[in-house]
Amino acid sequence: MENDIQTLLLLCYPCAIIPVPYQYMVQSRLNHFNIDFKLSISSCFVAAVHIIAHLLNVERYYNSWHGEYDALSMALSRLNDSGNTTYLNPIRSTTTTPNLLVFTTIAGITGVIITLALILMITSSMEFIRRSYFEVFWFTHHLFIVFFAGLVIHGAGRIVRGQTNANPPYNITFCKDHIEDWGKKKMCPIPQFAGGFPQTWMWVIGPMVLYVCERLLRFIRYIQAVKYRKIVIRPSKVLELQLVKNGFKMDVGQYVFLNCPAISQLEWHPFTMTSAPEEDFFSVHIRSVGDWTQKLISIVEQLPEGAQGPKMGVDGPFGTASEDVFDYEVAMLVGAGIGVTPFASILKSIWYKFKDSNPELRTRKIYFYWLCRETHAFEWFADLLQVLEREMEERGMGNFLTYKLYLTGWDQSHATHVMVHADADTDVVTGLKQKTNYGRPNWDKEFEQVCKENPTSVVGTFLCGPVVLATVLSKKCVKYTDVDPRKTKFYFNKENF
Repeated sequence: MENDIQTLLLLCYPCAIIPVPYQYMVQSRLNHFNIDFKLSISSCFVAAVHIIAHLLNVERYYNSWHGEYDALSMALSRLNDSGNTTYLNPIRSTTTTPNLLVFTTIAGITGVIITLALILMITSSMEFIRRSYFEVFWFTHHLFIVFFAGLVIHGAGRIVRGQTNANPPYNITFCKDHIEDWGKKKMCPIPQFAGGFPQTWMWVIGPMVLYVCERLLRFIRYIQAVKYRKIVIRPSKVLELQLVKNGFKMDVGQYVFLNCPAISQLEWHPFTMTSAPEEDFFSVHIRSVGDWTQKLISIVEQLPEGAQGPKMGVDGPFGTASEDVFDYEVAMLVGAGIGVTPFASILKSIWYKFKDSNPELRTRKIYFYWLCRETHAFEWFADLLQVLEREMEERGMGNFLTYKLYLTGWDQSHATHVMVHADADTDVVTGLKQKTNYGRPNWDKEFEQVCKENPTSVVGTFLCGPVVLATVLSKKCVKYTDVDPRKTKFYFNKENF
């Protein structure tokens, strides 16, 4: 039983806790569960079964030594031992208690260590911890090294044992009922036992080799020089970094890990790139959230004008669901706050493709929605939308991009200002021809409009935003997907936010 459980553990954990380069959200309109969460739950369940089985075994060992079951279990427990290798029961004296066995044997000590490591990793992986205390999540996540080391050593105690002299002429059926004949008759030699050969390393070595190779690759990427092309601090406390790195190639919607040694040698933080693959640099927009981002913005604010920023390590790029946006004829892009960043890359890339008349552009219609709580957040992205707006009109493609901006928070002074300029040709917040909407979208109305305008299309719905909004949109995708295969279908894709 233990070997089967241990095998299940090993199958679950390499997937669940080795840091992987990216998470790819698979499109599905019926299956929107969080894969990581289910892996964690299944891993905890298997670990719990494994631990409970061991504890029950230890209790049974103890009771067998004290003769609480039957004569056979007591006789097996008190067998004379040859060189401390042929015993069955690891409890070898009346003074050994279950607690003592757990905390003094290799299997027991390593079991406690890897269980504690597992608890810390899973609890620190909760969304609240990841968002508010990313450093806690980052460092405790690397306890997987302790976990795997303990897992390899765990089986070396050989606490689960099997009989080594059970072949004929040994008559098990006769001997189990004639304990007094053990060692006296040829068919009943004294039973001898041995622990199974530890096999955990066979399961661990493959994932560990892959992990080491990935870490070497990331280290090589880290030491490559990164130069600053431009540094801009927006009034909304959003830092824009335009960076240049030799040989760097990206696709739309991808992200990179950034490391700033001036803040921490070990911390790496993911940021979605806002530049397009057609540009000769890559850019990220960093909002001031958490200690690391606040320290980075503080360092940049103190730089002399025109100076290079602090040394920056860049690892990536890594893929996301947004890479598939051009696989759809129609795309709905929904961003919330700074979650608009992957769509900035997509819209920029579209602009370049139109300029170059790229024949590979399959997408013929894009619906873009951006939800923000404050007006300052629109600032840096409005410039891009203005360029796109003008470019589409000049090329007679005004209907290609439909975008709607939603301001979900405002005060009375702002409302009064909007009312005064209600008749202006452009929006008072963004300067765009498309006026800003106030409140939240009516998603039923929006999906109905998309269905009406694209009655036979497959629509890719992409979100970079909170879980609550993801739940709403995933349900709408299911609701408005027609059962008729010839009519409109929606596929939901979500970025981690």
